[in-house]
Amino acid sequence: MEISQTLAGDKKSSLIQIAPVMLCFFAMGFVDLVGTASNYVQKDLGLTDSQANLFPSLVFFWFLIFSVPTGMLMNRIGRKKTVLLSLLVTAVSLILPITGDSYTTMLLSFSLLGIGNAIMQTSLNPLVSNLISPSRLASTLTFGQFVKAIASFLVPVIAAWGATTYLPTFGLGWRALFVIYAVISLVSISALAATPIEEERSDKASGVGECLRLLGRPFILLCFLGIMCHVGIDVGTNTTAPKIIMERLGLPLEEAGFATSVYFIFRTAGCFLGAFILRSVSPKLFFGISVVMMLAAMGMLFTCESLTMIYAALGLIGFGNSNIFSVIFSQALMASPDEKNEVSGLMIMGLFGGTVFPLAMGYAADATGQAGAVAVMTVGVAYLLYYTLKIKSSNNQ
Repeated sequence: MEISQTLAGDKKSSLIQIAPVMLCFFAMGFVDLVGTASNYVQKDLGLTDSQANLFPSLVFFWFLIFSVPTGMLMNRIGRKKTVLLSLLVTAVSLILPITGDSYTTMLLSFSLLGIGNAIMQTSLNPLVSNLISPSRLASTLTFGQFVKAIASFLVPVIAAWGATTYLPTFGLGWRALFVIYAVISLVSISALAATPIEEERSDKASGVGECLRLLGRPFILLCFLGIMCHVGIDVGTNTTAPKIIMERLGLPLEEAGFATSVYFIFRTAGCFLGAFILRSVSPKLFFGISVVMMLAAMGMLFTCESLTMIYAALGLIGFGNSNIFSVIFSQALMASPDEKNEVSGLMIMGLFGGTVFPLAMGYAADATGQAGAVAVMTVGVAYLLYYTLKIKSSNNQ
């Protein structure tokens, strides 16, 4: 009952409408397979850190290109149809690796995965605002992130199962992951297409210039940079955690890959708890506590040599980073309520941080080891600490 109240808010939306939308959030989590997949591809093809980190960078590069145009597309065809388009592109991206595992195939797959996810994240979050009251938007988006985190958490588990199982995987090995998630993508398309959702239609057609001019508003710019740092830390931890363990403890990838699961376990738990905490605690206070947790974790990753302490640091990052996106995104939407589609496009364009951070971390790791990659993530945490001071203290999210 408590969960349904959190999801339904004050608007007359039923769980019949909410459930397909939450399944779409699960599909949104498929983008996080890039961290685990890039490690396996690096091992299969013998790539360097900087070469392997091109995969997550490529995925999130498309957020820079497609996010703002998606905001404009929503003004023309509506949010639901835009989400359906994103699910279709995602399904295609997941089917490609089933046909082969060459470098070119994986580049194309990750590109389409990035394009699909850019469209999905731009359109799905504002679609939720058609079903949820403003007072419950942050907590509902956080619950959506919890559902998304479940998909992220399952990625290394399914990949490891595919790589080591004696059950038939038709020669796919760890790539059996793509088959499972492709099927779920197709189910999501069917479920959302059959769900009636009444949308608010835009009375104007914004251009790219109008959307980008919103970055001239200081608070919107701060939110944009905050999203960049959030996703940079997320993708960076996802990709670097196993490498830290392999570098310092000498474990093989199949064992070190569990570090990614530890991160996602705590991120999943943080999203679930955050959906309820944000109903009674101010976003500013909760955000500040979350950032301090991540800052402490970065210090631990610089110095820890034991597996237990590295896991503890990853748990702090996972829990701390779990609600950053929801708070920043809801703050941005509340700051410009008449331009939700445009603001959504800009905020999701900030996921381009998933390109900037892994590239910088890859070069830093090649030069100084994984401590260099941790240093790059620490810069992002420092910015989020500054952003905390700019958050409105009101709890009406």
